[in-house]
Amino acid sequence: MAGGAAILREGREHGGKVTWFVILSCMVAAMGGFLFGYDLGISGGVSSMEPFLKKFFPEVYRKMKEDTKISNYCKFDSQLLTAFTSSLYVAALFASLIASPMTRSFGRKLSILVGGAAFLAGSALGAAAFNIYVLILGRVLLGVGVGFANQSVPLYLSEMAPAKYRGAFNIGFQLCVGMGVLSANLINFGTEKIKGGWGWRVSLATGAAPASILTLGALFLPDTPNSLIHRNNDHQKAKLMLQRVRGTSNVQQELEDLIEASLISKATPNPFDKMSQRKYRPQLVMAIAIPFFKQVTGINVITFYAPLLFLTVGFGESASLLSSVMAGVVGTTSTFVSMLVVDRFGRRALFIFGGIQMLASQMMIGIILSAHLKDHGEVGKGYGYLVLVLICIYVAGFSFSWGPLGWLVPSEIFPMEIRSAAQAVTVSVGLVLTTIIAQTFLAMLCHFKAGIFFFFGGWVAVMTGFVYLLLPETRNMPMEKTDQIWKEHWFWSGIVS
Repeated sequence: MAGGAAILREGREHGGKVTWFVILSCMVAAMGGFLFGYDLGISGGVSSMEPFLKKFFPEVYRKMKEDTKISNYCKFDSQLLTAFTSSLYVAALFASLIASPMTRSFGRKLSILVGGAAFLAGSALGAAAFNIYVLILGRVLLGVGVGFANQSVPLYLSEMAPAKYRGAFNIGFQLCVGMGVLSANLINFGTEKIKGGWGWRVSLATGAAPASILTLGALFLPDTPNSLIHRNNDHQKAKLMLQRVRGTSNVQQELEDLIEASLISKATPNPFDKMSQRKYRPQLVMAIAIPFFKQVTGINVITFYAPLLFLTVGFGESASLLSSVMAGVVGTTSTFVSMLVVDRFGRRALFIFGGIQMLASQMMIGIILSAHLKDHGEVGKGYGYLVLVLICIYVAGFSFSWGPLGWLVPSEIFPMEIRSAAQAVTVSVGLVLTTIIAQTFLAMLCHFKAGIFFFFGGWVAVMTGFVYLLLPETRNMPMEKTDQIWKEHWFWSGIVS
């Protein structure tokens, strides 16, 4: 079968079990994912609140409330409004480029700490904003936190987890992203009802609570054994850490694999140049293709602008926020299911099944809106609820496939000598596409109208075929041995051999 489902597991099995030490450490680190999700969800919610629009985006508010000649699809088309959303991702892109060498040279723990502090500062500044410039500056600081957290947290989780359960541990990051989005939607639903028009400040300020947990918790996080060996060459300390995180004294095989990988890594002074070599061509392609495809699923359309989308199809302000909560519940539940099954059924099966589910729901949404939502007026209540159900089906498909696996697979396929650089490429590509989509979606919605769902659906079809043909399975493989999968793949073997 294409993709080499049955891969010869070359290399030695590593011992160990899941310990409370690992669980608690990864829970603290995964709080970076919660903050990322909270920032994703909170902007879409506050952008639909009338007091927020009145204060910072009066032109959008006027078109929404007063201009009856504006198309349903164009009421929220504002470059200033999209700049509020996308400024976070521009900042995150540049921060991730700084975070890559810092993570490599000083360890994952320091990058997580910097990310938490930036999240904390951004939450405070956004809540206190008195004009659009201060508001966007707060978003920029949140973006710095996203850049550092997305660079370091997935690597931390993959390196701390036993190989047998690495998928479940790494998906904990996406689970926290989903929980962050859900929490933001719930808070927005509650703060929208606060009288006096300052509920949006509460929404933005509440992010300081998880940011404080991440910042303080990062002070006590242990460094990963991989990082201890690579940075300090302290084999004894790394062995003791391995014994502690694996819950067994039998860690010699894993320690030897880590030392071997570290020696190769230290012989690579410029990992970005190293990535261009032919032997790393599959990893480079995946570092670019996976985050690219993840963003063109259209998920950020739902995450950023779900309340605005529900307003477009005729829901009221409160009902739009409640609908976003329902989508958030579905997404979080589906990610939890993915965590339970990913190490049993593998990465490829979830990728492909989720892609088919997303494609089907997007096509149906596009058909319904094309037939029933014109430039003026609203769709019927029944069709509005059907769109909500289909969006939830779409979110479920993404949340057990491309959502978590878009972080998991890149973090586990990179050899140590290029791991930090390749993770930087993965994060940067994702952030570039996120920025482009965040900045252009409202204009695309205005021009494409319901066809926007066919546009993203076409990409989902392409990326599902890509996985089927070109992505090997990595389930249960030690991270330091995943280079073997390319040598036995029907396509990549001719490139790396």
